[in-house]
Amino acid sequence: MSVAVRISNSLATKAKMRSKAMHRSVAGQIEYWAKMGEILEDNPDLSFAFVQEILIGKEEAENSELTPYEFQ
Repeated sequence: MSVAVRISNSLATKAKMRSKAMHRSVAGQIEYWAKMGEILEDNPDLSFAFVQEILIGKEEAENSELTPYEFQ
């Protein structure tokens, strides 16, 4: 479902710049920020970088791209 939302020009400009750098659509960039914000609000003890690594690991697991860790 798609919903039209009004945002400030400042946020739209920042999203356009960041979306180009991150190879996302503007909507995709704003959705990413919203998803990260939601996760971080629900888990205030976790760092931004840690949450990113969790999301990457989840995608790798869903696509069978995991590498087993070798204990030494």
